[in-house]
Amino acid sequence: MLPIHWSPAARADFIAVIGYISGNNADAAQRLHDLIEHAAAQISEHPYMYLSGRVAGTREAVVHPNYLLIYRVGVTAVEVLRVLHARQQYP
Repeated sequence: MLPIHWSPAARADFIAVIGYISGNNADAAQRLHDLIEHAAAQISEHPYMYLSGRVAGTREAVVHPNYLLIYRVGVTAVEVLRVLHARQQYP
């Protein structure tokens, strides 16, 4: 199992997404929060279970039909790089 490290951008994305959704639907925000946390836990145990990302050296976990967790697998840890809406311009 590899530890998970969240980049500052990923942490900011996560907070912004949950904050935005909670303004409209607190229950939906909590469900998405739980899905993202669950995906991060899965990545810790099985870092190569998701597909290669659009950017070389990254992988993309679809945590919800509308949200992606972009991450990189390192030697000693998994780094979550971004939490993005599927319609966001990326990379």
